[in-house]
Amino acid sequence: MSEYSYKKEIPLSEPEISGNEWKYIKKCLDTGWVSYLGSYVNQFEHMLAEYIGTRYAVAMVNGTAALHISLLLCGVQENDEIIVPALTFIAPVNAVRYCNSHPVFMDSYQETLCIDTEKVNEFLIENCEIDGDGFCYNKRTKRRVKAMIPVHVFGHPSDMKELLEISNKYNIDIIEDATESLGSEYAQKKTGSFGRIGCFSFNGNKIITAGGGGMLVTDDEGLAKRAKHLSTQAKRDPFEYDHDEIGYNYRLTNIQAAIGVAQMERLDEFIAIKRGNALLYKTLLSDLGNVDFLWEKEPSKSNFWFYTIRVSPEHKKPLMNYLLSKNVQVRPVWRLIHTLSMYERCQTYKIDNAVEAYETCINLPCSVSISRDDIEFVTDNIKRYFR
Repeated sequence: MSEYSYKKEIPLSEPEISGNEWKYIKKCLDTGWVSYLGSYVNQFEHMLAEYIGTRYAVAMVNGTAALHISLLLCGVQENDEIIVPALTFIAPVNAVRYCNSHPVFMDSYQETLCIDTEKVNEFLIENCEIDGDGFCYNKRTKRRVKAMIPVHVFGHPSDMKELLEISNKYNIDIIEDATESLGSEYAQKKTGSFGRIGCFSFNGNKIITAGGGGMLVTDDEGLAKRAKHLSTQAKRDPFEYDHDEIGYNYRLTNIQAAIGVAQMERLDEFIAIKRGNALLYKTLLSDLGNVDFLWEKEPSKSNFWFYTIRVSPEHKKPLMNYLLSKNVQVRPVWRLIHTLSMYERCQTYKIDNAVEAYETCINLPCSVSISRDDIEFVTDNIKRYFR
């Protein structure tokens, strides 16, 4: 492709709104069902549970709310410890602090950027013990290690087989942060269905969107009922203003759910496009020794929510600046959470791969609507930078 410089900007990730969204929103407006009660909320929950393969789904205002409620459902208490990756969006770690509990930061695998299960196991062997109450305790801090939140980073599934073995051995609940991995699979099973609870996000940049929104999924009927109770201000009586505990205004609106239903109708189509575009990127960059394209690892199948490349640290910022100058939106990976001021005193364990990822990884444009010409323009400019 010639460098007839694009006048338009190639966005990092924008929603694809070209299905039944307007039709379903109009129905909400015509009928007056616009708040958290309405048929689209129920339909969205049913569609997602069926797709993921869980018995229940509870719609939330966003993915962070789903993570917060999940921690409460698992009985996380003040001063408990929760194992989290250092390389993640900040939402799951903030949710830990909403519960007045403490994150313990773990490293990531180089291949997937997901939590390093070997180091999680090492940490528990070296630093923790099972007490008489059956729970795992940190020998240094004396705190209970109650849960862990593996994040399926950029759509690539974590090693759920190893995590489930660790969970069973140490009596530690798994809350899957599947907010980026809707449709991804591990051993032919959808992410979000492995842990005690799974959480999804429908923010505007996700593979499907509701203009926001989130979802909590589980096979436990009691947890699902309590999730709905807590997310509707813990209102005990449908008529009287009677509340039996501290609740939250976390329910999704019917208008947002209507958008979500329309998007769910096209989810498999979107995933096929994303996977095809990932392969195109990988192929076009395959002859460039300076660039490594992050790929899925057996037995996983990624939805390729984001397309991630690795370059040497000295090229990361200059390459990003070069692409930005060509109207190509790119992003670095998140700053490691344990380096942020509010978390820098928290416990960490042998974090080095995540540091390397932060220093070398760049996310490329990945919208469902991105064209072949757009992808060729991006990859041509990456090649021009290095040549």
